[in-house]
Amino acid sequence: MTSAFDLIDLVPAPCAVDGPGRRGVHIDENTTLWAAPGTEGTERWLRATLGAAFGVPLRPGPQDVRDSVQLSLDDTMEPEAYKLSVLANQGIEIRGGSPAGVFWGAQTLRQLLGRHAFRRAPVRPGITYGVPHQIIEDAPRFRWRGLMLDVARHFMPKDGVLRYLDLMAAHKLNVFHFHLTDDQGWRIEIERYPRLTEVGSWRARTKFGHRASPLWDEKPHGGFYTRDDIREIVAYAAERHITVVPEIDLPGHSQAAIAAYPELGNTDAGTASAEGGTALPVWDTWGISPHVLAPTDNTLRFYEGVFEELLELFPSEFIHVGGDECLKDQWRQSPAAQARIRELGLADEDELQSWFIRHFDKWLSARGRRLIGWDEILEGGLADGAAVSSWRGYAGGIAAARAGHDVVMCPEQQVYLDHRQDGGADEPVPIGFVRTLEDVYRFEPVPAELTPKEAGHVLGTQANLWTEVMEDSARVDYQAFPRLAAFAEVAWSALPAPQERDFADFERRMQAHYERLDALGVGYRPPAGPRPWQRRPGVLGRPIDGPPPNR
Repeated sequence: MTSAFDLIDLVPAPCAVDGPGRRGVHIDENTTLWAAPGTEGTERWLRATLGAAFGVPLRPGPQDVRDSVQLSLDDTMEPEAYKLSVLANQGIEIRGGSPAGVFWGAQTLRQLLGRHAFRRAPVRPGITYGVPHQIIEDAPRFRWRGLMLDVARHFMPKDGVLRYLDLMAAHKLNVFHFHLTDDQGWRIEIERYPRLTEVGSWRARTKFGHRASPLWDEKPHGGFYTRDDIREIVAYAAERHITVVPEIDLPGHSQAAIAAYPELGNTDAGTASAEGGTALPVWDTWGISPHVLAPTDNTLRFYEGVFEELLELFPSEFIHVGGDECLKDQWRQSPAAQARIRELGLADEDELQSWFIRHFDKWLSARGRRLIGWDEILEGGLADGAAVSSWRGYAGGIAAARAGHDVVMCPEQQVYLDHRQDGGADEPVPIGFVRTLEDVYRFEPVPAELTPKEAGHVLGTQANLWTEVMEDSARVDYQAFPRLAAFAEVAWSALPAPQERDFADFERRMQAHYERLDALGVGYRPPAGPRPWQRRPGVLGRPIDGPPPNR
């Protein structure tokens, strides 16, 4: 029997490491696993991952046995903090301030065991793997470390979503923002409104590339998650200490819903239910649809019904209602919308949008939940108690935090991972500004303009994956990685100011992390550029030259 000690660099970087030493602890068929009450989820996860990767049973065993793995809770620690102690001639102990802290410590242990710990079956029989003697103490900087996945523009089947939850967990990300509805598709089953999925989840064809591209994929595209699919996704995430925050977009980005139920649209504006004399379809191209929800009591009751079912499925504190990019031309043209503005005593269409958001803010608050929306909900007056996803730069987040509202920082110019990674001609369907791995690594979520009290309203940060030009999971992988690893370190680690960050050291650690991603089957963008099959020659994008604005 031979052995291998892999001293693997960690991503994201931990707060403190004492060691490592030359000797350590092996994981083999004799290793036992002891789990204190409250750590059973991590116990199951370790057996399912490390047990499978190394072909070892990790049998239950007593506490304080030599070369065992021990899991315990420590209420003197912060909730997501952990201490991982690898003590030669003793064993491996993971203590966490909560079950989540223990789980993040187990993720670190997996990285320390080397790239083969990320496989699903043993590939080197006869080799035992070990961890050098060391003590790691760690805790996250932010409590909201998020990834938004848009499944409305291109549907991702359930297994792909579960895979991304595993990838998030491997990077200590803990909020999955699930963008479930948009103009191009409705992706969640609502029992009382079956046409949302019967009609709204499918489109006849799809634009290939940017909306100015002449190319089309002429086959129907769509899909949706059943209520049981959603329950499975939420439970799978919870086992990994990830909160799923659903998004139902309103009052804009609603063409798929209006295609299913035309009465939701502004039928008196002349364009709500017909285009060229035919029924309004689920949208097949990109951009911002002019078809927005009508400001009627019927619309409010309809979406209250949607949210009632949503609350049954998602236990999250926050519910995302979109609120972005609501074109108001139909409201200006609609006699009914104009009458509603006068009835409510509102100044204009911006205040009408604010009325929409405030209604659901109060509705959700009455049910013990909190509304969060894109920073357009600031227009016409900020909804009481609402939190803001600041995407149009930093300004929305600064304004919201100064007004005492919680903020998640996800500025488009910094952490929209659909933006291109390089300026080279081989970059597939180039969208937006160049955002390199280093650019993401130097992103700072907390605006310098905020006072310490105001900065306390920054819940954390989030990277967003909009999938207009990501037609399958391979394209999602390419746009997400390796930049999501850099983002995870920004969200988790206590890094210095952006220009003082040691990107060279991060690149060095990424050499080991690429091997982990390879073992997981992630189709990331290699440092040298896209592989031939990752390119999309001739598919039009929308590159923007120059550096992105910082505000």
